[in-house]
Amino acid sequence: MDFKFAIKTVRFDEHYRPSDGTRITTNFANLARGEQRQDNLRKTLRMMDARFNALAHWDNPEGDRYALELDIVSVEMDLGAEGNGDAFPLIEILKTTIVDQETGARIEGIAGNNFSSYVRDYDFSVLLLDHNKDRHEFGIPANFGDLHGKLFKAFLGSTVYRENFGKPPVICLSISNNKTYHRTENQHPVLGVEYQQNTASLTDQYFSKMGLQVRYFMPPNSVAPLAFYFFSDLLRDYTNLELIGTISTMEAFQKIYRPEIYNANSAAAKCYQPTLQHQDYSLTQIVYDREERGQLAVKQGKFAEEHFIKPYQLILEQWSANYIP
Repeated sequence: MDFKFAIKTVRFDEHYRPSDGTRITTNFANLARGEQRQDNLRKTLRMMDARFNALAHWDNPEGDRYALELDIVSVEMDLGAEGNGDAFPLIEILKTTIVDQETGARIEGIAGNNFSSYVRDYDFSVLLLDHNKDRHEFGIPANFGDLHGKLFKAFLGSTVYRENFGKPPVICLSISNNKTYHRTENQHPVLGVEYQQNTASLTDQYFSKMGLQVRYFMPPNSVAPLAFYFFSDLLRDYTNLELIGTISTMEAFQKIYRPEIYNANSAAAKCYQPTLQHQDYSLTQIVYDREERGQLAVKQGKFAEEHFIKPYQLILEQWSANYIP
């Protein structure tokens, strides 16, 4: 049994409007709503370009050599004859392109960056919550994340992925606010100083089922580490410009969504535990409703349950049991 994948792309720019199939909680979709949508988008894109040029400072005396282009990549999965012919919106990622405005060159950036998934919403906002509803101690359901991980690996192994992307993805997320991170002596010229944590977070465990390992770096002039999820070798497989594209994109989103951590007025210490109760931080001028986003995650998890998990439960279980990467 083979699932078929298809991708659609739409440019993330000041004219972006979310499609009907886009998860509303997705970083970029959340910004493109309301009366201030276009102003939100312009400011976010300016933040990204400014950060990119600050990091790519060599041969860039005016700090304006580079511009980022972002494409939202929506991945649909068709269960074919086993389903009803309707494609399910499996995941969304971002693809960066770096424009060298001095030479006119267009440089392919990293795919991944942001990561959005209806099935992940189901796992964390429906399955995990239901599992712990009447428990005295927090627990994780058996095989938690197995199906999602195999679906992700199947997409990466597909012809569609190979035809559209030159390298494996890198996903860049916020660090966990219930873990402690320790600064190491390792330092990369672009990724910055590396941090380590003693125990893996639930997100780390979940992404490991997708085949991804994680390292934590605080880029130059940042105030908190970012979590980079990747295959193989993060430091050797990607160029400095590719990495800068990911940093400048995802750091901008995190400053908007988690300003207590990523727009704090002081940098992370050697021993650092992030908290959303931190008071000494600055707000961006970009409108965002974080409370609404949390509520929508549950609704979208239930959407996945109703339209994907339950209708195709037997098919998905059989496929998962026989899947070999």
